[in-house]
Amino acid sequence: MKVRDDLLKALLEESGQKLAMVAKGQNYPHLLQKLIVQGLIKIEENDVTIYCRGEDVATVKSVLPAAIKEYVGLIEREAGVKLSPNVTLNADRAKDLPESSYGGVSLTAIEGKIVCDNTMASRLNLVYSELLPSIRALLFPEED
Repeated sequence: MKVRDDLLKALLEESGQKLAMVAKGQNYPHLLQKLIVQGLIKIEENDVTIYCRGEDVATVKSVLPAAIKEYVGLIEREAGVKLSPNVTLNADRAKDLPESSYGGVSLTAIEGKIVCDNTMASRLNLVYSELLPSIRALLFPEED
């Protein structure tokens, strides 16, 4: 049983390392923009603070206006409501996301009471949890 757990942890760690490579790719700014838009849709608040890794600050700053514009256009088109969200990037570098997040963003509202964790690590853990039974069946088929 311990060997199985160790193998599954190794699989998760290896997947995380591959996700870290995504953050170095040329499509990463586009991915960040989409993660911000998705987070804004999920969080449904007007005043939102975005957190990211220190190395992603410049990229998030560059895609933030386009992400807000995309979000406002989407809500206006789908719901007929014109929004003017106040979306800011966290200014306190001590609160940047850790490297273990593998990239992505975390959005908060109402002084941190509402959180949308849209980091690569949270997405990996979500997929891992959902697919764990299938992964176990593939790696450790039951012998009849």
